Amino acid sequence: MVNSAYPKPIRLKKVESHISENPFITDGELAKVFKVSVQTIRLDRLELGIPELRERTKIYAEKSYSQVKSLAGREIIGDLLDLELEKTGLSLLGITEDMVFQKNRIARGHILFAQANSLAVAVVDSEVALTGTARVSFQRPVRLGERIVAKAVINSKTGNKYNISVTSRSDQELVFQGEFRVFAVDHKEVTASENRS
Repeated sequence: MVNSAYPKPIRLKKVESHISENPFITDGELAKVFKVSVQTIRLDRLELGIPELRERTKIYAEKSYSQVKSLAGREIIGDLLDLELEKTGLSLLGITEDMVFQKNRIARGHILFAQANSLAVAVVDSEVALTGTARVSFQRPVRLGERIVAKAVINSKTGNKYNISVTSRSDQELVFQGEFRVFAVDHKEVTASENRS
């Protein structure tokens, strides 16, 4: 590996800044940015007291899952990383063998849709939230091993109707976008409807 263009004290500050801006960046990605070995980045993180990606993800997820009202934890596709009810949410999905077509190793479209849709529902502060409509666009094929970061933002709310945008990126490149209309439904209405059935 080529020597870093930065002296160590400057590199440490820049590594810390990169991780602060993108907590889900991998050691490998950082190594490419700073033109050093992955081992050097690991040592830098240790010196800075920054946990590895898996631990950082776990910390964010524990904080975020406790806020979700509309879904159970397992119903969210991907790892919920950040959630501010009624505003925004962030999730991470690693594309695994069971999510791709065997012939070409491209992720099935419904996987990306499910990540985005479940995140859109999760940001709604209601016991029951249901998707009414969705307009989606796939920007490019996603392949086995890619890590997809989806971000949901509530654009507007009228009564119980939410307009939510979701963008999904792989290594900062847009791969999916969607506009979702989500309805918050009164839990009592759902219970009454079930009792009438």
